[in-house]
Order: sequence, then structure tokens, then C-alpha cells
Amino acid sequence: MARFFAVFATDKPGMREVRERVRPVHRTWLRGGTHRGVFVRLGGPTLAPQCDAMNGTLLVVEAERIDDVMEFVSNDPYMKAGLFDCVEIRPWDWSLGNPERRV
Repeated sequence: MARFFAVFATDKPGMREVRERVRPVHRTWLRGGTHRGVFVRLGGPTLAPQCDAMNGTLLVVEAERIDDVMEFVSNDPYMKAGLFDCVEIRPWDWSLGNPERRV
């Protein structure tokens, strides 16, 4: 049974140029459909407190297993470019605002 996972990724300091250069390929990767059963449901960059710069990535994905999500993230162009300082993947129970649950 598929479940949701939240992916929190924080950029390494000083990686703005890398993020900007790789972003088009990263976005294509996320929109590329299924990746071994991993579907991106929500996503976008996190921002610095002043909202003037991107400093990470937040994704909500649907998958059967956390191992599939880990593999998906490890093949993300941002990850391959060395952008992230840390990545955390957590199982997530999407309740509020979930159109399937009509909550």
C-alpha cells in the first residue's frame, strides 16, 4: 500500500550558482512521471527568512517504501550535483487538505 513521505533537503552554504544551473534539469526530473513507483505530489524550494533566496527543497511524494524514496532522491540532479548539506525523509500522514480524504 502506498503512503506519503515528506522530503526535507537543505542546501550547502554558497551553492546558489549550482542550484540555479541545475534547477531546470531537477524540475524535469521531478515532473518526469513515475520513478520506480515514486510519484511527486507536491514540491518547491524552501526560502531564506527574508524570502530573497532559495535554500532547500521540500517534496511530498507517494511511494510504497521509504527505500524507493531514498533511491529517487539519490538520483535527483540536485543530489548528484552535491547541492544538499542534509536530506531527511519522513513518512507523512497527509490528512488536512488531502482531496482524497475530503478533509
